Amino acid sequence: MTAVTPAPPSTAGAPAPADIAPGSRSGGRSRLRAAAGFAFGAALLFAVAPLALSDFRLALLAKYLCVAMVAVGIGIAWGRGGMLTLGQGVFFGLGGYAMAMHLKLADAGPGGMPDFMQLYGQLDELPVWWRPFASPWFALPATVLLPMAVAFGLGSLVFRRRVRGAYFAILSQALAAAMVILLIGQQGTTGGTNGLTDIQGFFGYDLDDPVNQRMVYFIIAGVLLALLALARQLIHSRYGELLVAVRDSEERVRFLGYDPASVKLVAYVVAAGMAGLAGALFVPAVGIISPALIGIVPSIEFVIGVAVGGRATLLGPVLGAVAVAWARTALSERFPGTWTYLQGLLFVVVVAFLPGGLASLWALARRRDAGPEQSRRGWPAPARRRASRAEAHR
Repeated sequence: MTAVTPAPPSTAGAPAPADIAPGSRSGGRSRLRAAAGFAFGAALLFAVAPLALSDFRLALLAKYLCVAMVAVGIGIAWGRGGMLTLGQGVFFGLGGYAMAMHLKLADAGPGGMPDFMQLYGQLDELPVWWRPFASPWFALPATVLLPMAVAFGLGSLVFRRRVRGAYFAILSQALAAAMVILLIGQQGTTGGTNGLTDIQGFFGYDLDDPVNQRMVYFIIAGVLLALLALARQLIHSRYGELLVAVRDSEERVRFLGYDPASVKLVAYVVAAGMAGLAGALFVPAVGIISPALIGIVPSIEFVIGVAVGGRATLLGPVLGAVAVAWARTALSERFPGTWTYLQGLLFVVVVAFLPGGLASLWALARRRDAGPEQSRRGWPAPARRRASRAEAHR
């Protein structure tokens, strides 16, 4: 009689230790790299920049970092969600005007009216809708919640009707134009073309004092790092994967039982909240908010910065926004008559030769230095096998 050897217990479906360890190690390395990156960014923003830059240049950097906050939100909505948002100036303006209204009322004192209302002489008393902004407990949440509420209302109407692509971009751009027209037409209550200017204080601190200006810079830098951490958590979450899936194949996601409209709406609302917060911090950094800073042209410049930096990455939008804003300042100082053409040339060159933006330079350099097998690690297994067989037959 032949002895029957018992079959080993089945391990189908149970992952081997070798399958688990590399993933956990790669996840640990990813978190370690992220922590090191944040530490390096914090050192640059909080130690190197204040020591290396003059007060004027540091104030300019604070302005650039506010633009970078808007870029972080665009990177989520456009880079991960595929929604080309050409109207982020609307949400930037809502947050900026909410903060400026509170600061103007604080400068005017209890029961006072802002100086521009007295100058124009169109009003005898403070408008009713201005009065809640006298309280910081109302004004500060409004800088974020008001843009998010507007984005939720608009997004609910647009995404439910499956408006996307160029139609969504045009609609968002038209919203920016409409807001500018509204602000200019209400000169007695919004300052008209001039906007809200000559903001002197920030919650009891004199903004003419260089020490207080540095305090505002540190607040802006800290908020930017916090938004980057929030964006990274969102991108690497399950929702972030679902957002990318909606971008790549919306109909397939719908057939799998998810609602693409809700997925895109969350990203759009989050981007609006980031833009509103950036506008609120822009006001004490610059001392002004006007329709010229929130219209169609600024909205397009926000998107240009994201495209130059690399919309599909986390740091790309920030680096691109700062680089474009810095180039605008530097070129306008050296070439006052032709700097706009040079800025456009920079955008065309990057889009033509670096579709992935400036952030793709590091990846390209790594692939060039790596060998063939190392450069194909991210490919699917069948593609790697075909490439290996092709090289073997050479």
